[in-house]
Parts: sequence; C-alpha cells; structure tokens
Amino acid sequence: MTKVVVSGAFGRMGSMICRMVTETEGLELVGGIDIKAGTQFNVDVVKSEEIDRLLTEQQPDVLIDFTIASAAVTTIQAAARHHVGLVVGTTGFSDAQQQQIRDAVEGTVPAVISTNFSIGVNIFWQILRNAAPLLSEYDIEVSEAHHRYKKDAPSGTAKTILSILDEAVGEREKVYGREGITERKNEIGVHVFRGGDIVGDHAVTFAKNFESITLSHRAYDRAVFVKGALKAATWVPGKKPGIYPFSAVLGLES
Repeated sequence: MTKVVVSGAFGRMGSMICRMVTETEGLELVGGIDIKAGTQFNVDVVKSEEIDRLLTEQQPDVLIDFTIASAAVTTIQAAARHHVGLVVGTTGFSDAQQQQIRDAVEGTVPAVISTNFSIGVNIFWQILRNAAPLLSEYDIEVSEAHHRYKKDAPSGTAKTILSILDEAVGEREKVYGREGITERKNEIGVHVFRGGDIVGDHAVTFAKNFESITLSHRAYDRAVFVKGALKAATWVPGKKPGIYPFSAVLGLES
C-alpha cells in the first residue's frame, strides 16, 4: 500500500486528488496540508507550518503537490528532508525556484515533475516532437486557453510546447499576442485566453500557403490530470533519487 499526503488538500485540485486517492486500489490517503487545518476524507489536514510533524508521524511514501509555485517550493524541500517521494504538477516556477527544487531533490528523493499529468497531453507532446522537424519551414502559432482563475500565463503546458518546438525546429523569437502594424518574421506566435471554467485547451498550428496543419489537445475534466498524478504516485516509490518527467512513467521518449 502506497501512503500518500496531498498538499493543498482543500483546493479544487487537492480535493479531487484526495477523493481519487481514497478510490484507488493500492493507494492510502494518510494526510493533507493546507493554509488551514481540518479533515479531508477522514484524515487530518494540517497547516503548512506543521508539515514536518505530519511527515514525521505519517511517514508517507509520496507527497503530491498541485498548488502554487511559492508554496510548492517549501513543501518540496520539506518532503526531501523527510525522504518522501514527490509528484509535482504545480507550474509557474521561476528559474531560481526551479534551482531550489533541483537542489532539494537531486541525490535525495525521486520526484516526478511535469507541467501536465494528462496522458493525452504527454502523447500530444510526443507527436509534436516527431512532427515538428518535418514542418520546420511552416509558420508556427501556439494557442492555449484556461479557466479565469489560472494565474500563470502562458500555461506550463504551453511553455513545454515551446521548448519542444525550440528543440525540433531551432530557437525562434516568441511573439506574445500581436497589436498594431506587425510583419510576420521567423517567429512563433503565442496566444493566451482566460475565461469561464475552461479546463485546458492547447493547439499548435503549422501554416503555409494553401494549407495548414493543427495539432491540439482538449481536457474536459481535471480528473485526467489526477489520474496521471496517481499513476506517477504508484510508480515513484523505490526509484533512484532524481527528477523524472511524466513521460518516464508512461515509457515515452522524453
């Protein structure tokens, strides 16, 4: 039985993760962390400043974090101190925060860290890696849409798309939206939409005279991210310390 602690246990994603952990064979919810104390599915949720006590008492195998960057760094550092494996789907980390995470994790604990835990998105990324080199002479536009409460823009998933494109076709200038008189150059346009309760839409369009190709993924329910995170939570215990992409869990090329 894999013992799981969930960070942000009272949040939208955290609550869903807690519920789905309790419904998943082989996983056991043993605690939660949030800005306030309480209970979630009959287990204790402690304030974030009590994380060391919780990890000492419960000795979980895995901590799952889908919160915000500033909080996640502290949580990741605590989990590493207690040699607890990690599954991190939080996005919006600065370069400095990413370095703090590497310093805490590498050589200490195994951690699966990804900007998107949808299995479909990870397959979409793999398709993009294979297709983009064949379409390097095309104009490229990236678009993404999320709910009105998402704070970071572009999304972490879109940033991963841009990284894949840079590797596949060579680095190009990124133009974030367009206004006024603009002449298209050898650039990648990036477009962000925020509104309503959109779960997550991502698309890459390759355009040339007389034709275009669009690769896209649409998530209809946050459960797809949770299912992927729980798959990673089952996989990560016992792995060698280090940071793994979710593609490693799925056996895909990264």
